Amino acid sequence: MAVMDEKRSATPVKTADGTVGKALDVLDQVAGFGRPVRFAELLEGSRYPKATLYRFVQTLTNQNMLSYDPERQTYSPGFRLVRLAHAAWRQTSLAPIARPYLDQLSLDIGETVHLAQLDSGHVLYVDKRNARQPIAMYSQAGKIGPAYCTGVGKAMLAYLHEPQLSTVLSQQSFHVFTPHTLRDIDSLKAELVEIRTAGHAFDREEHEPTIICVAVPIITNQDNVLGALSVTSSTQRSSLEALELLAPRLKRTAKTIAEEATNWHFPDA
Repeated sequence: MAVMDEKRSATPVKTADGTVGKALDVLDQVAGFGRPVRFAELLEGSRYPKATLYRFVQTLTNQNMLSYDPERQTYSPGFRLVRLAHAAWRQTSLAPIARPYLDQLSLDIGETVHLAQLDSGHVLYVDKRNARQPIAMYSQAGKIGPAYCTGVGKAMLAYLHEPQLSTVLSQQSFHVFTPHTLRDIDSLKAELVEIRTAGHAFDREEHEPTIICVAVPIITNQDNVLGALSVTSSTQRSSLEALELLAPRLKRTAKTIAEEATNWHFPDA
Protein backbone atom coordinates (compact mmCIF):
# COMPACT_ATOMS: atom_id res chain seq x y z
CA MET A 1 0.00 0.00 0.00
CA ALA A 2 1.35 3.42 -0.89
CA VAL A 3 1.93 5.64 2.12
CA MET A 4 -1.09 7.87 2.60
CA ASP A 5 -0.89 11.57 2.04
CA GLU A 6 0.19 13.03 5.37
CA LYS A 7 -2.49 15.68 5.50
CA ARG A 8 -5.15 13.08 4.74
CA SER A 9 -3.80 10.62 7.30
CA ALA A 10 -3.73 13.32 9.94
CA THR A 11 -7.45 14.12 9.67
CA PRO A 12 -9.64 12.40 12.29
CA VAL A 13 -12.25 10.25 10.58
CA LYS A 14 -14.36 9.19 13.56
CA THR A 15 -16.83 11.26 15.49
CA ALA A 16 -15.40 12.10 18.90
CA ASP A 17 -17.17 10.71 21.98
CA GLY A 18 -16.82 13.49 24.54
CA THR A 19 -13.47 14.56 25.96
CA VAL A 20 -11.97 11.07 25.84
CA GLY A 21 -13.00 10.65 22.23
CA LYS A 22 -11.43 13.96 21.28
CA ALA A 23 -8.18 13.00 23.01
CA LEU A 24 -8.15 9.72 21.11
CA ASP A 25 -8.69 11.66 17.90
CA VAL A 26 -5.51 13.60 18.66
CA LEU A 27 -3.58 10.39 19.38
CA ASP A 28 -4.78 8.94 16.08
CA GLN A 29 -3.74 12.14 14.35
CA VAL A 30 -0.20 12.04 15.75
CA ALA A 31 0.21 8.33 14.99
CA GLY A 32 -1.16 8.83 11.46
CA PHE A 33 1.86 10.88 10.42
CA GLY A 34 4.20 7.93 10.96
CA ARG A 35 6.92 10.33 12.15
CA PRO A 36 7.47 13.04 14.77
CA VAL A 37 5.15 15.95 14.01
CA ARG A 38 5.08 19.65 14.88
CA PHE A 39 2.08 21.29 16.51
CA ALA A 40 1.52 23.49 13.44
CA GLU A 41 1.13 20.36 11.30
CA LEU A 42 -1.38 18.91 13.76
CA LEU A 43 -3.33 22.15 13.77
CA GLU A 44 -3.47 22.24 9.97
CA GLY A 45 -5.19 18.85 9.81
CA SER A 46 -7.26 19.15 13.00
CA ARG A 47 -10.95 19.95 13.32
CA TYR A 48 -10.37 21.43 16.77
CA PRO A 49 -9.56 25.10 17.53
CA LYS A 50 -5.95 25.91 18.37
CA ALA A 51 -6.53 26.32 22.10
CA THR A 52 -8.51 23.07 22.34
CA LEU A 53 -5.92 21.11 20.38
CA TYR A 54 -3.09 22.55 22.46
CA ARG A 55 -4.86 21.59 25.69
CA PHE A 56 -5.29 18.00 24.53
CA VAL A 57 -1.70 17.77 23.34
CA GLN A 58 -0.38 19.07 26.66
CA THR A 59 -2.58 16.71 28.69
CA LEU A 60 -1.54 13.71 26.58
CA THR A 61 2.10 14.70 26.96
CA ASN A 62 1.75 15.07 30.73
CA GLN A 63 0.22 11.59 30.85
CA ASN A 64 3.11 10.15 28.77
CA MET A 65 0.72 9.21 25.99
CA LEU A 66 2.66 11.61 23.77
CA SER A 67 6.35 12.34 23.86
CA TYR A 68 7.68 15.85 23.19
CA ASP A 69 11.14 16.56 21.74
CA PRO A 70 12.03 20.12 22.83
CA GLU A 71 14.96 20.39 20.40
CA ARG A 72 12.93 19.52 17.31
CA GLN A 73 9.66 20.76 18.83
CA THR A 74 7.87 17.61 17.70
CA TYR A 75 5.40 15.14 19.18
CA SER A 76 5.33 11.36 18.81
CA PRO A 77 3.55 8.43 20.52
CA GLY A 78 4.71 8.16 24.13
CA PHE A 79 6.02 5.19 26.08
CA ARG A 80 2.80 4.77 28.04
CA LEU A 81 0.86 4.41 24.80
CA VAL A 82 3.42 1.89 23.57
CA ARG A 83 3.03 -0.17 26.76
CA LEU A 84 -0.75 -0.15 26.43
CA ALA A 85 -0.53 -1.09 22.76
CA HIS A 86 1.82 -3.95 23.55
CA ALA A 87 -0.51 -5.25 26.26
CA ALA A 88 -3.46 -5.10 23.86
CA TRP A 89 -1.43 -6.87 21.17
CA ARG A 90 -0.56 -9.70 23.54
CA GLN A 91 -4.11 -10.14 24.81
CA THR A 92 -6.33 -9.61 21.78
CA SER A 93 -4.38 -10.48 18.64
CA LEU A 94 -3.68 -13.87 17.14
CA ALA A 95 0.07 -13.20 17.24
CA PRO A 96 0.88 -15.01 20.53
CA ILE A 97 -1.13 -18.06 19.46
CA ALA A 98 0.23 -18.18 15.93
CA ARG A 99 3.89 -17.41 16.68
CA PRO A 100 5.28 -20.98 16.76
CA TYR A 101 3.31 -21.95 13.67
CA LEU A 102 4.54 -18.91 11.76
CA ASP A 103 8.09 -19.75 12.82
CA GLN A 104 7.78 -23.30 11.49
CA LEU A 105 6.04 -22.22 8.28
CA SER A 106 8.73 -19.64 7.60
CA LEU A 107 11.49 -22.15 8.29
CA ASP A 108 9.98 -24.77 5.97
CA ILE A 109 8.98 -22.47 3.09
CA GLY A 110 11.67 -19.81 3.18
CA GLU A 111 9.37 -17.07 1.86
CA THR A 112 7.74 -14.13 3.66
CA VAL A 113 4.84 -15.15 5.92
CA HIS A 114 2.15 -12.71 7.10
CA LEU A 115 -0.48 -12.94 9.81
CA ALA A 116 -3.27 -10.37 9.55
CA GLN A 117 -6.63 -9.44 11.04
CA LEU A 118 -9.39 -7.04 10.03
CA ASP A 119 -9.57 -3.66 11.73
CA SER A 120 -12.37 -1.24 10.76
CA GLY A 121 -12.53 -2.65 7.25
CA HIS A 122 -8.77 -2.60 6.74
CA VAL A 123 -6.00 -5.16 7.10
CA LEU A 124 -3.87 -4.99 10.24
CA TYR A 125 -0.62 -6.91 9.89
CA VAL A 126 -0.10 -8.39 13.35
CA ASP A 127 2.99 -10.51 12.65
CA LYS A 128 5.49 -11.21 9.91
CA ARG A 129 8.39 -13.53 9.15
CA ASN A 130 10.84 -12.38 6.50
CA ALA A 131 12.02 -14.64 3.69
CA ARG A 132 15.53 -16.10 3.77
CA GLN A 133 16.27 -13.55 1.08
CA PRO A 134 14.05 -10.64 2.18
CA ILE A 135 12.08 -8.58 -0.32
CA ALA A 136 11.35 -4.89 0.17
CA MET A 137 7.58 -4.47 0.63
CA TYR A 138 5.08 -2.28 2.44
CA SER A 139 3.79 -4.76 5.01
CA GLN A 140 5.22 -4.78 8.52
CA ALA A 141 3.72 -5.86 11.84
CA GLY A 142 1.57 -2.99 13.10
CA LYS A 143 0.91 -1.46 9.69
CA ILE A 144 -2.54 -1.01 8.19
CA GLY A 145 -3.23 -2.02 4.58
CA PRO A 146 -6.22 -2.16 2.23
CA ALA A 147 -8.47 -5.23 2.29
CA TYR A 148 -9.74 -5.18 -1.31
CA CYS A 149 -6.35 -5.58 -3.00
CA THR A 150 -4.30 -7.77 -0.66
CA GLY A 151 -4.39 -11.53 -0.44
CA VAL A 152 -5.00 -11.62 3.31
CA GLY A 153 -7.69 -8.95 2.99
CA LYS A 154 -9.63 -10.74 0.29
CA ALA A 155 -9.27 -14.09 2.08
CA MET A 156 -10.98 -12.60 5.13
CA LEU A 157 -13.65 -10.68 3.18
CA ALA A 158 -14.68 -13.82 1.32
CA TYR A 159 -15.73 -15.55 4.54
CA LEU A 160 -17.48 -12.72 6.36
CA HIS A 161 -21.21 -13.08 7.03
CA GLU A 162 -23.84 -10.42 6.50
CA PRO A 163 -24.31 -7.74 7.71
CA GLN A 164 -20.60 -7.50 8.55
CA LEU A 165 -19.60 -8.08 4.93
CA SER A 166 -21.73 -5.21 3.65
CA THR A 167 -20.31 -2.93 6.32
CA VAL A 168 -16.72 -3.83 5.48
CA LEU A 169 -17.29 -3.54 1.73
CA SER A 170 -18.67 -0.03 2.25
CA GLN A 171 -15.37 0.89 3.92
CA GLN A 172 -13.22 0.04 0.89
CA SER A 173 -11.74 3.00 -1.01
CA PHE A 174 -10.78 1.28 -4.30
CA HIS A 175 -7.71 3.41 -4.79
CA VAL A 176 -5.79 2.12 -7.82
CA PHE A 177 -2.27 1.19 -6.72
CA THR A 178 -1.19 -0.76 -9.81
CA PRO A 179 -2.67 -1.75 -13.20
CA HIS A 180 -3.83 -4.99 -11.52
CA THR A 181 -5.80 -3.40 -8.65
CA LEU A 182 -9.51 -4.20 -8.45
CA ARG A 183 -11.32 -0.96 -9.25
CA ASP A 184 -14.88 -1.43 -8.03
CA ILE A 185 -17.08 -3.36 -5.65
CA ASP A 186 -18.60 -5.57 -8.36
CA SER A 187 -15.19 -6.88 -9.39
CA LEU A 188 -14.34 -7.53 -5.75
CA LYS A 189 -17.61 -9.37 -5.09
CA ALA A 190 -17.03 -11.60 -8.13
CA GLU A 191 -13.56 -12.50 -6.89
CA LEU A 192 -14.83 -13.21 -3.38
CA VAL A 193 -17.10 -15.90 -4.85
CA GLU A 194 -14.07 -17.47 -6.55
CA ILE A 195 -12.10 -17.34 -3.31
CA ARG A 196 -14.81 -19.17 -1.38
CA THR A 197 -14.83 -21.87 -4.04
CA ALA A 198 -11.05 -22.32 -4.03
CA GLY A 199 -10.51 -21.73 -0.31
CA HIS A 200 -7.62 -19.35 -0.91
CA ALA A 201 -6.94 -15.90 -2.34
CA PHE A 202 -4.21 -14.26 -4.39
CA ASP A 203 -2.54 -10.90 -4.56
CA ARG A 204 -1.73 -10.53 -8.25
CA GLU A 205 0.52 -7.47 -7.95
CA GLU A 206 -2.60 -5.55 -6.91
CA HIS A 207 -1.09 -3.59 -4.04
CA GLU A 208 2.58 -3.32 -5.01
CA PRO A 209 4.28 -4.01 -8.35
CA THR A 210 6.03 -7.42 -8.49
CA ILE A 211 4.63 -8.51 -5.09
CA ILE A 212 2.44 -11.62 -5.22
CA CYS A 213 0.98 -13.90 -2.56
CA VAL A 214 -1.38 -16.72 -1.73
CA ALA A 215 -3.52 -16.35 1.39
CA VAL A 216 -6.04 -18.36 3.40
CA PRO A 217 -8.53 -17.34 6.09
CA ILE A 218 -8.29 -18.45 9.71
CA ILE A 219 -11.82 -19.54 10.61
CA THR A 220 -13.30 -20.96 13.83
CA ASN A 221 -15.52 -24.02 13.99
CA GLN A 222 -18.43 -21.58 14.27
CA ASP A 223 -17.48 -20.09 10.86
CA ASN A 224 -16.19 -16.82 12.30
CA VAL A 225 -13.20 -15.14 10.66
CA LEU A 226 -10.30 -14.66 13.07
CA GLY A 227 -7.66 -13.55 10.58
CA ALA A 228 -5.65 -14.67 7.58
CA LEU A 229 -2.30 -16.21 6.75
CA SER A 230 -0.26 -15.65 3.60
CA VAL A 231 2.97 -16.55 1.85
CA THR A 232 4.39 -13.67 -0.16
CA SER A 233 7.06 -13.54 -2.84
CA SER A 234 7.92 -11.54 -5.95
CA THR A 235 7.49 -12.17 -9.65
CA GLN A 236 11.28 -12.14 -9.98
CA ARG A 237 11.69 -15.41 -8.11
CA SER A 238 8.27 -17.08 -8.01
CA SER A 239 4.86 -17.28 -9.67
CA LEU A 240 1.23 -17.53 -8.65
CA GLU A 241 1.24 -21.16 -9.79
CA ALA A 242 4.17 -21.95 -7.52
CA LEU A 243 2.60 -20.15 -4.58
CA GLU A 244 -0.71 -21.95 -5.09
CA LEU A 245 1.08 -25.24 -4.43
CA LEU A 246 1.64 -23.95 -0.89
CA ALA A 247 -2.09 -23.39 -0.28
CA PRO A 248 -2.72 -26.85 1.28
CA ARG A 249 0.10 -26.28 3.77
CA LEU A 250 -1.24 -22.82 4.58
CA LYS A 251 -4.74 -24.22 5.14
CA ARG A 252 -3.43 -26.85 7.57
CA THR A 253 -1.55 -24.21 9.52
CA ALA A 254 -4.57 -21.89 9.56
CA LYS A 255 -6.75 -24.71 10.86
CA THR A 256 -4.27 -25.44 13.65
CA ILE A 257 -4.14 -21.78 14.66
CA ALA A 258 -7.96 -21.62 14.70
CA GLU A 259 -8.10 -24.71 16.93
CA GLU A 260 -5.55 -23.20 19.30
CA ALA A 261 -7.53 -19.95 19.38
CA THR A 262 -10.64 -21.83 20.51
CA ASN A 263 -8.98 -22.45 23.88
CA TRP A 264 -7.44 -18.97 24.10
CA HIS A 265 -9.04 -16.42 26.41
CA PHE A 266 -9.72 -13.19 24.55
CA PRO A 267 -10.91 -10.27 26.69
CA ASP A 268 -14.56 -9.31 26.22
CA ALA A 269 -15.08 -6.73 23.51
